[in-house]
Amino acid sequence: MNVLTVLAAATDGSAGATGGMGIGFIVLYILFFVAIVYFLFIKPSNKQRQQQEEMAKSIKVGCSIMTTSGFYGTVIGIVDDDTVIVEFGNNKNCRIPMHKKAIAEVEDPNAAVASSDSDSDGNSDGNTDKNSDKSESKTKLGKKK
Repeated sequence: MNVLTVLAAATDGSAGATGGMGIGFIVLYILFFVAIVYFLFIKPSNKQRQQQEEMAKSIKVGCSIMTTSGFYGTVIGIVDDDTVIVEFGNNKNCRIPMHKKAIAEVEDPNAAVASSDSDSDGNSDGNTDKNSDKSESKTKLGKKK
């Protein structure tokens, strides 16, 4: 029995009366699994690749980075679109050119200074409303005098 005979029997109206599946059901079944594969595997990997590309474009001289192998360093030069020179540790002689794809995290020192300035509202410890939250929780529990 060849494939054409099976497909002809599947599209024949008499096959539906005997309990056989129609070709439309098989097509919908395949489309359902293609959609599952797309949303579970392809779309998340595209999103991750896009985030990696955006991170690689945001690398500047002076940024602190962590490599995929867990080493922390500072970018001291950009050679081309794919290569940066990274200085590791306090030793000024440890400068290694590396590919941007080998960088796992980037921290811009200017962004860290800006966020610490916005967090400090006169409190030396950086906590804004922790004391008021504690007093509210104590009053709700009926333990505050």
